[in-house]
Amino acid sequence: MEISGIISAIVIGIVIGVLGRLVVPGRQHIGVLWTIVVGIAAALIGSALAGAFGISDTNGPDWLEWLIQIALAALGVAALDRSRSTR
Repeated sequence: MEISGIISAIVIGIVIGVLGRLVVPGRQHIGVLWTIVVGIAAALIGSALAGAFGISDTNGPDWLEWLIQIALAALGVAALDRSRSTR
């Protein structure tokens, strides 16, 4: 993976993490750094899932891949928030 790929993964992860956080209702008790980490993980896992299902390469925007990534980020944010709020 080249440096441009790593930088784009971080930028996309930030966007995915913020969108995932917006989808989860209520206030989350996790920091910005955790949101970015969850977003990057969701972006990578979502891309892998979209590739496995054969929906990663389409003509135009990959809306289904984005939806998968945002849903995974929302699940990750909610799970992390729940685990941190029980402490």
